[in-house]
Amino acid sequence: MDQIEDERQLKEWLDRLQLEHRELDVTISHLTESRHHDSMRIQRLKHRKLKVKDAIHKIESELIPDLDA
Repeated sequence: MDQIEDERQLKEWLDRLQLEHRELDVTISHLTESRHHDSMRIQRLKHRKLKVKDAIHKIESELIPDLDA
């Protein structure tokens, strides 16, 4: 049961990260299109978006079952 629970928790975490990634994308696009002058804020958001994307890829790779060669 522990493996099933772990997988469920990973999928929930993946869903939250994917939502955050989409929200960051919308926010960055809005700030860029509105010619927002706080370039440091935009850079921080872009950096956070990259970290979230890396976390998404890591979780996705953990969810791929190991194949015996």
